[in-house]
Amino acid sequence: MITSSQKIEIFLVSACLIGMKTRYDGCLKPSDNCIKELRQTIWIPVCPEQLGGLPTPRAPADIVGGDGHDVLAGRAKVITRDGRDVTENFLAGAGQVLTVAKAQQISGVYLKARSPSCGLIPVIGVTAALLQQEGFNLKEFE
Repeated sequence: MITSSQKIEIFLVSACLIGMKTRYDGCLKPSDNCIKELRQTIWIPVCPEQLGGLPTPRAPADIVGGDGHDVLAGRAKVITRDGRDVTENFLAGAGQVLTVAKAQQISGVYLKARSPSCGLIPVIGVTAALLQQEGFNLKEFE
């Protein structure tokens, strides 16, 4: 239980990590480790791809020509595996997540690993890159 003298931390979290149906394939795959870390905190679920206007389910996508930083700089694109350019959707979603992050006193951001939006390694995603540039503490989960 949190007492009134304790500061409650606020985290943004990839919605798919907490079991919301936002993954590209529409499947539920919550992260027990992430959920465990979020106990005793306030968390705000976000899905940059949905916030950018993409449906669920949707075609899987990859960053082509660099990483999330390159997409932000206009040097790379996000392309679905069926060949559709969804770069603008990924940029719009990243901007929406940043708006939410700046509106709150965020302690950190928990992101989905290996996502073209949220992943940190092996290639940093678009949203992760934007939040990193803005100085937010990021951690990824499977």
